Amino acid sequence: MATTTIRQGPVLPAPSGRAGFGGTLRSEFTKIGSVRSTYWTLLMLFAVSVGIGAGISGLSANSWSNTPPADRTPFDATQISLAGLLVLGQLVIVVLGALVLSGEYSTGMIRTSLIAMPRRIVIYAAKAAAFTAVALVVSLVTAFTAFFLGQALLASTHQSATLAGPDVLRAVIGSALYITLCGLFAFAAAAIIRNSAATITAMIGLLFVLPVLVNWTPWHNDLVRWLPSSAARAISATVWNAGPQNAHLFFPWGQFAVLAACTAVVLVVGGILFLKRDA
Repeated sequence: MATTTIRQGPVLPAPSGRAGFGGTLRSEFTKIGSVRSTYWTLLMLFAVSVGIGAGISGLSANSWSNTPPADRTPFDATQISLAGLLVLGQLVIVVLGALVLSGEYSTGMIRTSLIAMPRRIVIYAAKAAAFTAVALVVSLVTAFTAFFLGQALLASTHQSATLAGPDVLRAVIGSALYITLCGLFAFAAAAIIRNSAATITAMIGLLFVLPVLVNWTPWHNDLVRWLPSSAARAISATVWNAGPQNAHLFFPWGQFAVLAACTAVVLVVGGILFLKRDA
């Protein structure tokens, strides 16, 4: 009589514990790195920020000899070299920040993510942490590159800055932190709005349109310090009287704290809605 041998498969260890933050964080880094648009967006952030900063610095150097002495002061060489990052760079990072979360809603991938990791707060925190890390690294590289290239172009004016100068290092690092927070603000807004186009439109209104509208009001001197976008001008300034509106702002880190507080509030609201609403 023939005997049948049944081979038993490998015994897997019994699952224990809860799905952790570390594995989810690695998954989110993989998601960000696997999307081709991420690389193009970050490359655009670098190219636009460095290119525009170099262009403005070069034009300032070329016209320096024709500039009347009265118009040469105050002159903030650091802020000039970072202008591209602080103007168009923030727009690029806002797009990426919005797409990190809203892109999953538009494709329906968010349902798969929630099946793989039912603990929503872990997903939300991991997505925010992964995006923040990527944005901060790229922003720092971009800020320092724009600074060094801009100062090389401004050398002929004898007004160029060095990292050892007063407040220069703060301005460069602070500009990178500002860009990172703008992207994180957009990420949180995407958790609230859950639509890419609407989120990007809202962020453009907040960062670009609202300051213009505030300047038209009779209370603009009192309101300007409470705008999140005012942190860009304050944190990047090494010559405080280089702009007429600086007199109405908080000092650099105080103004930066306004943006940080606004970002924290939106992150909390976005996290609560992410937990309570259906995918």
